[in-house]
Amino acid sequence: MEDKKVTIIDLIKKKKNKEKITMLTAYDYQMARLIDEADIDMILVGDSLGNVVLGYGSTVPVTMGEMLHHTKAVRRGVKKAFLVGDMPFMSYNISIEEAIGNAGRFMKEAGAQAVKLEGAGVMTSVARKIVEAGIPVIGHIGLTPQTTSKLSGYKVQGKDLGGAQDILDSAFALQQAGCFALILECVPSALAKLITRNLNIPTIGIGAGPHCDGQVLVSYDLLGIVKQFRPKFVKRYADLASQMKNAFSDFKKEVDKNIFPATEHTFSMNEDLLKKLKIKK
Repeated sequence: MEDKKVTIIDLIKKKKNKEKITMLTAYDYQMARLIDEADIDMILVGDSLGNVVLGYGSTVPVTMGEMLHHTKAVRRGVKKAFLVGDMPFMSYNISIEEAIGNAGRFMKEAGAQAVKLEGAGVMTSVARKIVEAGIPVIGHIGLTPQTTSKLSGYKVQGKDLGGAQDILDSAFALQQAGCFALILECVPSALAKLITRNLNIPTIGIGAGPHCDGQVLVSYDLLGIVKQFRPKFVKRYADLASQMKNAFSDFKKEVDKNIFPATEHTFSMNEDLLKKLKIKK
């Protein structure tokens, strides 16, 4: 029997039934396959690939070409999870037409089921037009990594009255624009709770406390692969960085000492055949 794909209706139903939604990032086929087999509801091909895979200093340099390339790879590893493509910086900021065109590429070329874009305000009209074009959209408010310079760096948003009201208003505006879900990043737990209780669409938190309808983490953070940067909201469920480094070191030691490859790792050949070979000098 074919695996049942997670749909937007399933996600809305989870909110209604007070069942938690899970989302993780993936950037390649093998990671996507493992996440999918773990029954995670949603997979986000995040522009965080710029930091954790491509070695950029931020998400800003990530291009549409890079995002489509990685989304295609992830799509091949997904059978059940709902797949979301993250629209990179300046792929939806220049014009409505370009935004719709780039969102459409995630669907047509890469096989995504929805796109995510950051911000509200003027971005609300962009989200609305993409939705009207028939492309499902997830909004993203609070800390928006693509515009951290404008937000004075990576820090909690909405801690004062004006900031909190702006995030609250943005949440309702994006819902009104047709977004089917909303990511809340680095906002106070109480504010996320207020938004979640009053929206009809699911909220997915990252650094937004336990009251959101779901939670998302960068898979490389969850696995303990990235050691250089650890936000407060990250829980490491493994320490793969140490295990991987030890494995690489063990490989080097065994090769240096001629322990690897051992007999069980090699292929045999008929000795009589070997004797018939002629060496031409």
